[in-house]
Amino acid sequence: MKRAFATRGTRTLFAAASGIAGLAPFAAHADEVSPAALDQRLRIVEQKLAEPSPPSAATVSAGPRGFTIASGDYQLSLHALAQVDGRFYVDDTDARFNDGFRLRRLRPTFDGSLGKLIGFRLTPEFAGDGSGSSASVVDAYIDLRFSPAASVRVGRQKGPLGLERLQSSTSLSFVERGYPTELVPNRDIGVALFGELLDRRVSYTVGLFNGTRDGRDVDGVDADGRHELEGRIFIEPFRSTPGVLQGLGFGIGASTGTQKSSSAGSSTLPQYRSPGQNTFFQYVATAQPDGTHTRWSPQAYWYYGSVGALAEYARSKQDVRNTPSGGSATTESFGNDGYELTLTYVLTGEKASYKGVGQPRHAVGADGWGAWEVAARYGALDVDNDVFRDGYANASSAASKASSIGVGINWYLTANAKLVLDYDHTRYDGGASSGDRQAEKAVFTRLQISY
Repeated sequence: MKRAFATRGTRTLFAAASGIAGLAPFAAHADEVSPAALDQRLRIVEQKLAEPSPPSAATVSAGPRGFTIASGDYQLSLHALAQVDGRFYVDDTDARFNDGFRLRRLRPTFDGSLGKLIGFRLTPEFAGDGSGSSASVVDAYIDLRFSPAASVRVGRQKGPLGLERLQSSTSLSFVERGYPTELVPNRDIGVALFGELLDRRVSYTVGLFNGTRDGRDVDGVDADGRHELEGRIFIEPFRSTPGVLQGLGFGIGASTGTQKSSSAGSSTLPQYRSPGQNTFFQYVATAQPDGTHTRWSPQAYWYYGSVGALAEYARSKQDVRNTPSGGSATTESFGNDGYELTLTYVLTGEKASYKGVGQPRHAVGADGWGAWEVAARYGALDVDNDVFRDGYANASSAASKASSIGVGINWYLTANAKLVLDYDHTRYDGGASSGDRQAEKAVFTRLQISY
């Protein structure tokens, strides 16, 4: 009996050392408790020790990249972006563009995880036409994260073609994107398979989407019942190898599909814009999409230290039908091309990257003047000459080519604040009744707050 009691006493001391309340009285009055009763109580304690611990309380954190509430694999984050632009045009005696200020983007973003499998993102837009008087939805999708190599995204999302199109607007070197973005889809609704392979050196996306015109978001519901297959592969072969080639990446995006006008008089054909955001090309009102639409876009970037370069080419080829008043309908295929080269240099020594300059070494308000970056860009968009020859566009109002050169300076005050000043000079071939449209000289400014 003494040996059994000693064994149970040892178990009692072990449980007490584990922080189990109530065992001290057992040891103090062991002579008053029967061995059977004490053994029963110890079994209850052991059962409680074996039970799973309750889930940890949710944590709340805040930092330069937003606010987050997290509990285990469940997470909700809040981010926001505000961009206020100034647009001013010099010597615009012919076109008389409107100078002034506008809300370019005003977007809260909610994203997070529902366990390990499900992710989501919702981004409304409150800037509207620039006055903040209307709202819309920019992103709204759900991710099924099966593995880093293969995940599925369903909903409204960016099309996977363009390199600069896929770059966040907070990271752009200029206020507005270049010409290749005018030739690739913006946001569309569909389902995409995406992932990263070979230690993140290869990334890919392939998806089926409703389809949209060049350079624009999808317009509501799919009107013609036809779809586009879009895909992209991007390779960073030296991603894990320190050196001058570590920041090199290159790839290609492409799409194919069929577009037809849903009814006479309606058109989903593109209208192309300059970096100054003025339309310089549009088809005639009697033209409509009528068949195959293909795009392809080789692309590359390279970043090393404070130096960066981004190059992109895009070609959009589309079947178009024209039914002029009093004439017979004809259908032709036209190919339009755009390209750009952007060079950047961070004067204050911070690292350049596709995601932009992150945290300045010496932020304003701390011990310095933030980070300073200079940028230069050349680009052009060339419309198929047959468009004008065969009457699908009017040469007196639509230009056949736009060529732009731009310079800019970006001031990163903190990780959350950025000021931008750009100048773009654009020359046109055609586009006026007297010949070439007047050159466009645009000065753009931006105040950006993001977290």
